Amino acid sequence: MIFERIKSAGLAHNSYLIGSDGEAAVIDPRRDCDIYIELAEREEQRIRYIFETHRNEDYIIGSRELSNLTKAEIFHGPDLDWGYGNTLHDGEAFRIGSLEITALHTPGHTDESMSYTLADLSSGEDAAMVMAFTGDALFVGDVGRTDFYGPAEAERLAGALHDSIFEKILPLGDGVILCPAHGAGSVCGGRISERDYSTIGIERASNPMLQLNRQEFIRHKTAEHHERPPYFRVMERYNLEGPPRMGRLPAPPPLTPDEFKDSMRGGAIVLDARTPPSFGGAHIKGSYSIWLEGLPVYAGWVLPHNEPILLVLELHDHLDVAVRYLVRLGYENIRGYLRGGIEAWYDAGNAVEYMGISTVHELKRRIDRGEDLLVLDVRDENEWRDGHIGGAMHIYVGQLESRLSEVPRDRPITVVCNVGHRASLAASILMRAGYTNVCCDVLGSMKAWQVSGFPVIME
Repeated sequence: MIFERIKSAGLAHNSYLIGSDGEAAVIDPRRDCDIYIELAEREEQRIRYIFETHRNEDYIIGSRELSNLTKAEIFHGPDLDWGYGNTLHDGEAFRIGSLEITALHTPGHTDESMSYTLADLSSGEDAAMVMAFTGDALFVGDVGRTDFYGPAEAERLAGALHDSIFEKILPLGDGVILCPAHGAGSVCGGRISERDYSTIGIERASNPMLQLNRQEFIRHKTAEHHERPPYFRVMERYNLEGPPRMGRLPAPPPLTPDEFKDSMRGGAIVLDARTPPSFGGAHIKGSYSIWLEGLPVYAGWVLPHNEPILLVLELHDHLDVAVRYLVRLGYENIRGYLRGGIEAWYDAGNAVEYMGISTVHELKRRIDRGEDLLVLDVRDENEWRDGHIGGAMHIYVGQLESRLSEVPRDRPITVVCNVGHRASLAASILMRAGYTNVCCDVLGSMKAWQVSGFPVIME
């Protein structure tokens, strides 16, 4: 038996390749699907099947891309008018060598959500199940979101998820290895554990959500607050109709400062993927600041899908990573990157902007002196409730661009988040909108504030 877990950083997305006797299947492939081809070739396996657990919201599924390269059949769950692939029914089974994959309809995260069980039949037709690929139904330490259809449907979906977990997944057996579609950091769960590996038995005993009765489970799920980026709607449409095929990854060319400026004049958006301190020290006016590992989570909040993108990178080695992160979100029109980085820009005599850097101790002194400054906290709702600076304004960074009218222009603004990365993005949004006197980088941000013992307000 061949088993490979492929982790996609940033999105905290897990996909899987399983094989036996020269045949293989892939579950929830990512769009840059070369890795599955390479793994299958290494293990001398032919990819015959591609299974989707649900219509993904946070990234473009790579099923069509992989099928185009391998001629593998695509399968997904019922209740949606799919534009590609084949619709499964509960209990359908597939043989891959000595392995058997069985489809299990587990609605709740979404109505079409599927799980897949894996049995090794090499020792007989009655062999026990080995693994369960649970998609966004059951995670390590958590369960999936149930809010994607809106408040009116949240209670129904929460009840369906409870029933799917307790009536279909948990009865598979305590020894079955759990293989979810996401790990810690995914926006598809609230408190997914840092552990990659678990079993159904471990989750039954330790997962907080599985200690609740049905009524408590529903009440907890309907009270949750999750952010929903606008790009989710684009992902849902692509993943229902079938995303456009790339054929190969985009290869953005290196651009001289003059070529870079010409593209800017043509309407291209500048995305600066350097670290926040680097961005604060010097950046091109009008840039968005999204650090490299933040691209999978935050690019979809601010970048339109119909405009070209220009990249400013810390290192040339970051180009491939940035491109892969962007194409997984549907951004293919990457016009180029600044050759030589920001140094080439200002060495050519071009103007730059910068932002001040502060510390939590300086911020505390300014507040204690009674200075008329605005502290803008751009963390999410749950982080805000866990403790914030008294008198601060709260707007989640992803919503800031649509709520700029709430932010005064006549006061100095200090932006805080957890450690400072999202604050840099928020500050870049403010500066793009013409705000001046913005101090983005409070070193350590709220983490440093709390470690220093400074007061916070809990809600």
